[in-house]
Parts: sequence; structure tokens; C-alpha cells
Amino acid sequence: MPFTPTIGIPFIELQQAESTNNYAIGAIHAGMAQHGTAVFAHHQTAGKGQRDKRWYGDANKNIALSIIIKPEGLSLSQTFLLSMATAVGVYNFLKSYAGDEIKIKWPNDIYWRDRKTAGILIENIVQGFNWKWSIIGIGVNINQTAFDNVAIKAVSLKQITGKDFEPVQLAKELCTFLENAFDTLHQSGETIIDAYKKNLFRLGETGTFRKEGRAFTGTITDVTTYGQLVVQGAVEEKFNVGEIEWVI
Repeated sequence: MPFTPTIGIPFIELQQAESTNNYAIGAIHAGMAQHGTAVFAHHQTAGKGQRDKRWYGDANKNIALSIIIKPEGLSLSQTFLLSMATAVGVYNFLKSYAGDEIKIKWPNDIYWRDRKTAGILIENIVQGFNWKWSIIGIGVNINQTAFDNVAIKAVSLKQITGKDFEPVQLAKELCTFLENAFDTLHQSGETIIDAYKKNLFRLGETGTFRKEGRAFTGTITDVTTYGQLVVQGAVEEKFNVGEIEWVI
């Protein structure tokens, strides 16, 4: 069953929030959430990234957005398919402005060349074996041009294009790209999987990775539907999210 076309409705605009994901989770626990609700903050003071990392962004310059999703028609075993669909939606949105050098970096960061322009954090609410809600947090660098507090290399849409943008307008536009990706997922999961893999950062290229202090080289050959990165080194290995670091 496809998602009802409501992504971004209502669109809640906050001047400041510690975390848009936390705000969305609070709305769910208060019984005030509905599928498709978008929460946007002009200034996010304690944004969350993957694996308890912080997401930094200057006030009034970027997209800090959370979407509340009721994942009807999907099972708990398909959580990474929703992650793939989200990445594809953000990828398509950024590609429309930044062109063909946009890529999806496993598991769901969005890169331009070798620099991060967007990150995704999905938190799920599960009761027993029932997947009740997903909160999809998305941070996109829009007009920021200095990233002193970011450990990794970052880039904004302004740096890529030389243009200034209106973050709220772009966030609403992003919602339509997510809508299309989620609808495609429910019509054809294979289409989403293919789009994700086709646009994977450094697919087929050799890189250096680190696991528990051990550095090794390998070639990325695939990502499974369960979210494992497949790397061909001396032997083929599969890694879960958080198991390895990307060194170079």
C-alpha cells in the first residue's frame, strides 16, 4: 500500500530546537503525531548524527528537518529499505541543484565529490514485533561556508553552486522528493535498491578501512538489503553499520 501523499503536511517551523528528531519523538509520545509531519528548525542546538555523533550547523543557514513516518506495508526486516529510499530522495533533491557529482555514501550520507553535504539519521519506534513509527532526521548544508567544528570534510550547496538559497523553501521541496521516493519504495522496492546502488559513492573502487584498530584495503562491491557493506579484500567480508571506519 503506497504512502498517502502527505509528506510535509503539516510543516512545523521552529525558530530553535535542541533536536528536530527529539521534538518529533515527543509529538509521537504525546499522541499528536501523524504520518508525514515535517519538523523544521532554523537553529538546531544539539542535532544528532549517526552513532551518537553531533550534527553541527549554523543558525538560519541550513536544513534541519525531521519527517514522521508511519511505515505501513513494511516489516521490521525492511528498515534499511526505508533508509535506502530516504537516501535516494535526498540524493535526487541535491542532484537537481548540484549535478552528477552527488553520490550516496554508505549507509546514507550524501556526498559531493569527496565532501559531505547531507546526513540522515533514522530512529524507529517499535512495540513488540510492530514497527510503529520512523523519525527521519535530515541535515543538509545549504548556505554555510565555514565548518570549523566538523571533523570530516563538508560542503554546502552554496559552495557548490555559488548561489544563496532559502532553507525553508528547499526543505518543503525536499519533502516532495521524499514523497516520490517513498511511493516508489512501496510500488517497487527493487527500483529503490537499484537507484541506491547505482549512485553509491566509490562503488567498485578500492579504499582503506579500519575495524577495531585493524586497517585493511578492499573494494566495495555491494550493499545488502539489510544494510551490510560488502567489501572484497583478501576475502569477501560483510560489515554492519558502525562496524568499520572509512579511512580513505
